[in-house]
Amino acid sequence: MSAEKLLFLSSKDVQKFLSLDECIGAVEQAFRLHGQRKAIPPAVIGVHVPGGGFHIKAGVLQGGDRTYFAAKVNGNFPSNFAEYGLPTIQGVIVLCDGANGTPLAIMDSREVTALRTAAATAVAAKYLARTDSRVVTICGCGVQGYVQLKALSLIHRPEKVFAYDRDEGKASRFASELISVLKIPIQSTGDLRSAVRESDICATCTPSQHALLFQHDVKPGAFIAAVGADNPSKQELDPQLLAKSKIVCDVIKQCAEMGDLHHALKTGIVTRDGVHAELGEVVAGIKTGRESEQEIIVFDSTGMALQDVAAAACLYEKAEQHGAGVQLSLVA
Repeated sequence: MSAEKLLFLSSKDVQKFLSLDECIGAVEQAFRLHGQRKAIPPAVIGVHVPGGGFHIKAGVLQGGDRTYFAAKVNGNFPSNFAEYGLPTIQGVIVLCDGANGTPLAIMDSREVTALRTAAATAVAAKYLARTDSRVVTICGCGVQGYVQLKALSLIHRPEKVFAYDRDEGKASRFASELISVLKIPIQSTGDLRSAVRESDICATCTPSQHALLFQHDVKPGAFIAAVGADNPSKQELDPQLLAKSKIVCDVIKQCAEMGDLHHALKTGIVTRDGVHAELGEVVAGIKTGRESEQEIIVFDSTGMALQDVAAAACLYEKAEQHGAGVQLSLVA
């Protein structure tokens, strides 16, 4: 593509050309490169406004024979649907040639964000959950909960799923829809803690600003993916739960500033030295993953920019191969 043109890719293009399975593979490689220190450290900027906030995440990855840079600008406003009928998350990703700076594509970020976030959970579950994990709880039955369960189902083979949402009707609809898609028993529940006590894996993907799970809610050997806390005011896990768990972060510095780790550090119950590893170090084999069937492992997932680069590059290359998208001119 010429330096004067860039490709516009809509949410429909993302759905068509970026499969969840491909995204998991791309994100796993991004974590591996990060763990091996073969990628430039990603950057993040957060700006908070009444009712929500914006964040910018940027990173660089070597993709095959090509280097890519991507910057994502996302607005996150949890009450958007109730107040305006709009999605909670809206934004764009700009993909550039990392070798010469040429803008290559601009794409809708909602679908990419959902896929790459769930992909990170799947990668973490591959390395950190017990291999015999069969019972899963999804806490938060929105778009992210839907993709989280689909991603986990590609890594493990759930035999039973609990679906929890503070809106019980939403949990019921989630269960009904995904039973037919995944062909596994899914039960909506209004009792999150009881569900998690039965579960081998739990993914929390909510905008909660207070702890939802506590140390006595999680059984030995469980794997918890805490996905929702992506700014300092959000929280899903009680600090005591982190204190009794092996903690693995996507990016320790980022989690210390905005994840569930942030709240645990503030209490003094957990220190940075108490964090076991970044996920990339585990994927790269630099740090150990699960070391016993009894240990509880928490993956604090705040969203690493390299996930966005990997997913955006994968999408762009496939779209180019198929002649998809709309070419836009940067020159009048």
